[in-house]
Amino acid sequence: MPALKIYNIFISHVWRKDENSEYYRLVALLNGAPNFMWRNYSVPEHNPLQAKTDKQLREKIDEQVRLTSCFLVISGMYAQYRKWILEEMRIAVEYHKPIISIVPYGQQRIPIEVQNISKDVVGWNTNSIIESIRKHAL
Repeated sequence: MPALKIYNIFISHVWRKDENSEYYRLVALLNGAPNFMWRNYSVPEHNPLQAKTDKQLREKIDEQVRLTSCFLVISGMYAQYRKWILEEMRIAVEYHKPIISIVPYGQQRIPIEVQNISKDVVGWNTNSIIESIRKHAL
């Protein structure tokens, strides 16, 4: 059996305890997917980027995204955290990284800005997410 490809993935997310559960659910989903290997290039709250200004933070995020083969965004967080999610998505576009937007359970629509920039929009379903990553990742 050939070796599995390892996907380097950045997941756009927030650190607020009451709002980052979707991020951890997505990480668990990816970790539990059969025959799927990945590295998490997201910035965990237990190991934050050391930046004092927005410019430094952007540079640090740029370093993380540059190394990835795919960029995931959970579209439900977009409205409240638009500034940084858009900035992270701009960085992904600069590096020609495919952006996959994931629509959380119960959400009907996603922001047009996210939809227009995404290579694919998928529902919260393991098979759909993994299939999209395999199809679009560099």
